[in-house]
Amino acid sequence: MTADSLKHHLLIAMPQLADPNFHHSVTYLIEHNADGAMGLTLNRPMEASLMDVFADLEIECLAPPSDRHQLVSGGPVQPEAGFILHPPTEQVWQNSVPVDDDLWLTTSRDILEAIAAGNGPDRSLLALGYAGWGAGQLEQELVENAWLSTPATADLIFDVPVTQRWQAAAARLGVDLNLISTQAGHS
Repeated sequence: MTADSLKHHLLIAMPQLADPNFHHSVTYLIEHNADGAMGLTLNRPMEASLMDVFADLEIECLAPPSDRHQLVSGGPVQPEAGFILHPPTEQVWQNSVPVDDDLWLTTSRDILEAIAAGNGPDRSLLALGYAGWGAGQLEQELVENAWLSTPATADLIFDVPVTQRWQAAAARLGVDLNLISTQAGHS
């Protein structure tokens, strides 16, 4: 990670960001480098449930997941792909990488099977799809004030209710998004 990388940061959409994929969104950046950025939107709940995902993947569910296991739409790119954020565990999953000391990303089926059996991590966020930016694209959007950024914390990802994450992430910066105008001033 380079000094100016926003890896392991949250992107908080400014109120004027009109793109429906990101309006009032909070996106966790998994990667950010000279080639671009990849993140998972954290506050787009899905109508489907984890039980629906298990059924679609033909995973037998022996222990229905608690509300500590969440399902969100992670972004508009590859919505059929699943990305599971979770705290580090003693168990090693087939396709896991640490994003930070307190957060791992897993993309293999074995973790879903473990969650369905009651043997997985104690909390997780399954994102279907991801958000992506090409080289320089995110930097330009930051210059245009489309986003605020702040370091990510596992408690915001796992403990703050999905519908409150946008306001809560901004509040960590001392920003009340309700007080920001979406109109530019003219004199």
